Amino acid sequence: MPKTDFIIERNFIGVGHGRMHAATCGAGFPVLLLHQTPRSWDEYRDVLPLIGGHRRAIAIDTPGFGDSEPLPGIPTIEGWAAAAFELLSALAVERFAVVGHHTGATIAAEIAARAPDRVAAAVLSACPFVDGARRERHANQRVIDDVTERADGGHLAELWNRRRPFYPENDTELLRRFMADALRSGPLAVEGHHVVNRYRMEDRLGLIACPTLVLVPENDPNARSGNAVAAAICGSVMRSIPGAQVPFPDQMPAIFAEQVDGFLRDHGC
Repeated sequence: MPKTDFIIERNFIGVGHGRMHAATCGAGFPVLLLHQTPRSWDEYRDVLPLIGGHRRAIAIDTPGFGDSEPLPGIPTIEGWAAAAFELLSALAVERFAVVGHHTGATIAAEIAARAPDRVAAAVLSACPFVDGARRERHANQRVIDDVTERADGGHLAELWNRRRPFYPENDTELLRRFMADALRSGPLAVEGHHVVNRYRMEDRLGLIACPTLVLVPENDPNARSGNAVAAAICGSVMRSIPGAQVPFPDQMPAIFAEQVDGFLRDHGC
């Protein structure tokens, strides 16, 4: 892997619906990094300098998360993908690779399906497979970050403990970073999960034409649909990552970056 002393630059970029925030590192072929719900670019804080050693790594805050202004109306995966394209256009990025984790993987899949001429490669980490059965199953299901706000702050402990089993044992730093992003995202901490579960992914995966790597964190129970995702994308490659959990990019930044770097290098990016 490259050196890790590359500077991360943070900027606000004006797009159609308002301002979006991006953290960038390095130079060369552009790589767009998309985070899970309810995180922010911070999920890739330790990954950016690693990828930025060889490429131009761009980690954005999805509209409504981190420091990016929300979309008007009800958010959708399609709307978030369109906003990402606007941001890339503002940065004069034409052809690029896209990387996403959880919700970010869903947005990345939509981006790759929408613009096969612009997306050179895709890496989908812990990508859900959203079809009719999943939409029906999740329609009225309580999502993990759905806690009722209470004046005594008890909901903060509840949220912490709902997430804790999916994080490395006693790693309070990763949970603290999660909590900071979750609190800042407000209602989208819950709605972001519903946005994913409303998406018609089964209509889109077959349109992905670029080389695609499907990463499956082995200790992430939400990543069990990796086989279905990989099977739906012609020519895709699937790799399981031992020990990786829900916070894979910030839990194992070096391993995550190695997977991305190696795959992009193998495909000329």
